[in-house]
Amino acid sequence: MEGGGGGRVVTCGRWIKRPENVNLVVLGKSFRRSSTKSTIEIFSYDSETTSLSSSPLATCDIEEGEPVSIAVHPTGDEIVCSTSAGDCKLFELSGRETDVKLLAKELPCLQGVGVQKCIAFSIDGSRLASGGADGHLRIFEWPSLRVVLDEPRAHKSFRDMDFSLDSEFLASTSTDGSARIWNANVGIPVTNLRRNSDEKIELCRFSQDGTRPFLFCAVQRGDKSITGVWDMSTWDKIGHKRLLKKPASTMSTSMDGKYLALGSRDGDFCVVEVKKMEIHHWSRRLHPGTSIASLEFCPTQRVVLTTTAEWGPILTKLTVPKDWKEWQLYMLLAAMFLGSAVLFYVFFLFSDSFWNLPAKQARRPSIETFLGDPQASDDAFGPLDL
Repeated sequence: MEGGGGGRVVTCGRWIKRPENVNLVVLGKSFRRSSTKSTIEIFSYDSETTSLSSSPLATCDIEEGEPVSIAVHPTGDEIVCSTSAGDCKLFELSGRETDVKLLAKELPCLQGVGVQKCIAFSIDGSRLASGGADGHLRIFEWPSLRVVLDEPRAHKSFRDMDFSLDSEFLASTSTDGSARIWNANVGIPVTNLRRNSDEKIELCRFSQDGTRPFLFCAVQRGDKSITGVWDMSTWDKIGHKRLLKKPASTMSTSMDGKYLALGSRDGDFCVVEVKKMEIHHWSRRLHPGTSIASLEFCPTQRVVLTTTAEWGPILTKLTVPKDWKEWQLYMLLAAMFLGSAVLFYVFFLFSDSFWNLPAKQARRPSIETFLGDPQASDDAFGPLDL
């Protein structure tokens, strides 16, 4: 755990899923109490001990400003980081497993655009969206960087954003409590989410399981914190539930869509099963007294990464029901097949049906079967003397 000791502060963090199915973690670090430059650092992840490596695998300096937000391309090969200097930096990650290198590159389309509070890649990796502190929304094709949308008055100031599973829609929220839906393919606004006059929509995440087309939003209704659900087919609110019961600072969904996580402004987080909308895990006072800055599920395990400036990155293994692995499903199917075969064989041996005729007793019927036995008669009185 690395916090603000010695002036080093972790400002943001994300998981990286590499092509060889290795999970890494990227952290943005700022050295606020010294003249040392801020950095982007890559750490390896040990699934056995649920921990990060003690030293980074690769490090790259940020010439100006501090890391604000990080977006990782779905391939795991590219990282975009927004900085407090008003620029966004591109980092290319090369190498395999733990032998990796970082190469910094410029993003001309996002130079001198002001602080970008939100930055995200679409699920299919074909779009990059950024939302500024000035409310300016930009959507680009990736990697061509062709402008899809350039809307300077999208919001008062960006609070959060998320792409839908099919990468068609982008949801965004503002510091004034409003939320909008955008078509990311053609770059046009779709609708504003309806809300009550006393409601502020703060965070947003799309469902990820492919069967429930919903948008989850953290909503502040007066002094009450609720989680609302909107139907993507109509963009109407279909319900809400009090889950975290305190103001949320960050939100995340697992890659398989089974779980939704909410981080609070006082260091707690909870994990909710989406199917029943019930809490399955609580981590209380994980980052005592500080607002959770980033929260994300591990791509392949039930582990959550959280970061705060005070306490740094923390990995938490979730206390949720274990998932069935692929080989376990195959074993179950094989056992069911063998069990069915054994039951059929047992019924065959002990059944009284005609299927159980002994093979040795099966023979051609004799002529007497058809003509009758001359020594026997069905007449109890004997043959009649005609």
